[in-house]
Amino acid sequence: MHSEVHRSEQDRIAIEAAVFRKLVEHLRAHPEVQNIDLMNLAGFCRNCLSKWYRAAAEEVGISVDYERAREIVYGMPYAEYKAKYQKDASSEQQAAFDAQRRDEAAPKRP
Repeated sequence: MHSEVHRSEQDRIAIEAAVFRKLVEHLRAHPEVQNIDLMNLAGFCRNCLSKWYRAAAEEVGISVDYERAREIVYGMPYAEYKAKYQKDASSEQQAAFDAQRRDEAAPKRP
């Protein structure tokens, strides 16, 4: 027997919104996890979420500037977050990030 995950489009949207809020809450609770670590491990970071938030808002006709989107994701103005929590990347973190970028830019073989 196949059960429907979503009873309606509204249910799907509500579930996805709740998941987004939980993800943002989790990231806010763990400022020790640096954006470069997220990028190196998962290929996205808080700044990516901010950009995705802004793009999604624009898709429905709502203008949200990037700094406001960052504040929504970070829970505070980005400059404040950066001063409180962001550390300089280690040479190892930066090397891993650079290698990932090179791999993404390299032509894919069939």
